[in-house]
Amino acid sequence: MLDLVKWNPWREMETFSDRINRFFEDAFLPGTWLRDEGGLTNWRPVADIYDHDDKIVIKAELPGVDKKDIHVNLENGVLTLSGERSYENEVKEDNYYRKERSYGKFHRAFTLPAGLDPEKIEAEYKDGILKIEIPKPEEKKAKKIKVH
Repeated sequence: MLDLVKWNPWREMETFSDRINRFFEDAFLPGTWLRDEGGLTNWRPVADIYDHDDKIVIKAELPGVDKKDIHVNLENGVLTLSGERSYENEVKEDNYYRKERSYGKFHRAFTLPAGLDPEKIEAEYKDGILKIEIPKPEEKKAKKIKVH
């Protein structure tokens, strides 16, 4: 008997968006995709970006990456996160049943609002999570107006 599954149109959009991104990355960044029997994989850390009071916070998952191999730069309003996760060959190749973890260089870029003070950006790396806190520029903060 078949189970009834509720259709989620947003899941379809995420899949479509991933396909479009993959198409352009394959066309303009050849060699960044690694092929295996499970399909396409890529070492591209996932990140959450959210607004918290007077700052923008970016949290990126970088498990297995050494702190010295992480680089965060801000140039022309674009915050760039790059680095490399090194391959550790502790197990002989013939003892593997499957390799799913990706290794190598990674690069992510995030466009930020204009007027940021780069000196006030803070980054902390703990337990495989990179947390970047970016204070909002004064003119971008919502102004509270008291009603009389």
